[in-house]
Amino acid sequence: MAKDPKINWDEVWPQERDYITRPDRLKYLRRVVKPNDTECVFCLAEKKGPSLESLCVYQTQHSMLVLNKYPYNSGHALVLPRRHEGDLTKLSDDEYLDLNLLLRKTVSAVKSIYNCAGLNVGLNHGKVAGAGIPDHLHWHIIPRWSGDTNFFPLIAETKLVPEELEQTYQNYKNYFDLQS
Repeated sequence: MAKDPKINWDEVWPQERDYITRPDRLKYLRRVVKPNDTECVFCLAEKKGPSLESLCVYQTQHSMLVLNKYPYNSGHALVLPRRHEGDLTKLSDDEYLDLNLLLRKTVSAVKSIYNCAGLNVGLNHGKVAGAGIPDHLHWHIIPRWSGDTNFFPLIAETKLVPEELEQTYQNYKNYFDLQS
């Protein structure tokens, strides 16, 4: 695409940016909308069980796969213990093993469904480490592709997630239904 010759591109600071507004996300980030003090969003998803409404796709005895309501990329998933716990060292051996088995299974699912070139898999342990919901452990599994430089949409120029949550949910549900 050719640059508009009528614009002095040296005077554009620092560069033209496209933007998409998401006021609901800003309220969440600034904690204007505070989660219910008596129950966390993950515990509510665990109680409701697998459904598009809860964003919970799959549950094992001790763990569950939940979609990120505000995904960084198509296919962004979360793996977490079913029990409300914010400290990794307080998980039982059974919970820890079950969680890691589901984490590995989810990585396989992401690779199979999204044919991605790589993945970000990570846990922010505690509020000061960046955990948005510090009292309930959760691992992020984010598909990545070559040339994908927009990891955090808050600091990127523009982030487009081309897949609706409904489609992401159906992709994972189909995968895990076939595996069961």
